[in-house]
Amino acid sequence: MTAIEKISTPARLAKPTADPSHGLPVVRRSSLVPSGFVRCGLLSWRVVAGVVHIAHPFDEGSVSDAGVVDGLVSLVEAGVLSGQEQFEAAALGIIRTSAELRTDAWSAFYRNSLRELRCGISAFAPVHHRARALLRGRSVLEVGCCFGFFALGCAMEGFDVSACDISPGAVSLLSAAARRQGVSVDAMVGDATALPYPDRSADTVTLIHLLEHLDGSAAATAITEALRVARHRVVIGVPFEEQPSPHFGHVLRLRESDLHSWARQVPHAGAEVFDDHGGWLVLTPRRGALR
Repeated sequence: MTAIEKISTPARLAKPTADPSHGLPVVRRSSLVPSGFVRCGLLSWRVVAGVVHIAHPFDEGSVSDAGVVDGLVSLVEAGVLSGQEQFEAAALGIIRTSAELRTDAWSAFYRNSLRELRCGISAFAPVHHRARALLRGRSVLEVGCCFGFFALGCAMEGFDVSACDISPGAVSLLSAAARRQGVSVDAMVGDATALPYPDRSADTVTLIHLLEHLDGSAAATAITEALRVARHRVVIGVPFEEQPSPHFGHVLRLRESDLHSWARQVPHAGAEVFDDHGGWLVLTPRRGALR
């Protein structure tokens, strides 16, 4: 996952930009700071009748994961936005209004974000680079793929890629992006705690910046499921934060000790824990009984 991909991406992905009657941010594109708005980093804002209005400069040439998140985090730090629902609505609103047509907006968002990840411009590029270096075999399953930047990057490098997410909207966006990129990603709706895949059906299973969204019990179940599906390796990456970021939907504050604790809770044939732009737990599935 990248920065925006930390959002849980529920079915609201398919709905239009936030409706003021629901108290969610209202977003519009403007190359200049509109009258009555306050500049805050890349974005500007004002409050009307209790509703936050956001103006952004992003167009098809500039809208990307890194840019959108940098702008919105500035609003969070300034106290303008709070909570996952507001952050998510604002992020999706910026993406959708970056072009006249929604399809053009999403196409530009994927194109620019993938370019920034490949070039290393995105702050999340080192996480993707490390995760790809840890893959074993040719088939990869990304669990909790969300927008699917990691899955797409793997497919573009020639891996046989599957991906799942609990959000139908995210899966649809990923499938469309894969078609535009001319690569194959077998994306489907699926819950990390009950994966819709057979035993040992992927060489490597990844859970990248996913487990911080789950409670402790669900996280352990998701790891057990990943070990069931993986033939050679399970790769887990998590952020280390002083406090869970509510605007990203994080519910767990994770440290290296948590990764060791997870390794003790699940059956495996080997575990490695290390720190590199967050924490990593790499597990080898047992070759014998799965349960």
